[in-house]
Amino acid sequence: MSSALPTQVLELIERFPRRLLALIALGCIGLLAFGLYLQHVVGLEPCPMCIVQRYALVLVALVAAVTAALPGRGAHTVGAGLMGLLAVSGAFVAARQSWLQWNPPEILSCGRDFFGMIESFPLKRAIPMIFKGSGDCSAIDWTFLGLTIANWSFLCFSLIALLAVLLLVRRAPASA
Repeated sequence: MSSALPTQVLELIERFPRRLLALIALGCIGLLAFGLYLQHVVGLEPCPMCIVQRYALVLVALVAAVTAALPGRGAHTVGAGLMGLLAVSGAFVAARQSWLQWNPPEILSCGRDFFGMIESFPLKRAIPMIFKGSGDCSAIDWTFLGLTIANWSFLCFSLIALLAVLLLVRRAPASA
C-alpha cells in the first residue's frame, strides 16, 4: 500500500506536468504574499538573506509559470532544470540563515536601519541599500510548529527542488 502512493504521484506528474508547474508558481506567490504580510502587517523586518530568498521565490514562480504556459517536453525539461537550480540556490541561502540562527555569531551586521541609511548616504546609494533588507539574519522573530521562517523556507525550496527532479525524470510518453 505504501508503494502505491509514490507510484500514483509519479503518474500524476507524468500526466499533468503543466498543472504541477502552475501549482508551484501559485505556491511561490502565496509564500511571497505571506512574507509581505509578515513584513507589512506583523512588522517583521526582512534581513538581506530573506530578501535573497524572496528573489529566488520570484524567479522560481516566473520560471514555473512560463514553463507551464509552454507546450512540449523540451520546454518542460529546461524549465524544470532551471527551476530546480533556483530552488537549490534558495535552499542554500535558507540553510545558511538557519545555521546562523542556531549558531549566532557574537557580532553580526546584516545591514543598517532605514533611517540610518538615509541619514548616512545620498539617496542614490541609499535606495539600493533599502532593498537589501535591514533585519538581523540570526534573529528569530517568528516561529510556527517550532520552525523559523528560514527553516520553513528551506523546506519549501527543498520540496520545489524535489518536484523539479521528478519533472525531469518522468518517463517518456509511450509511443504508439
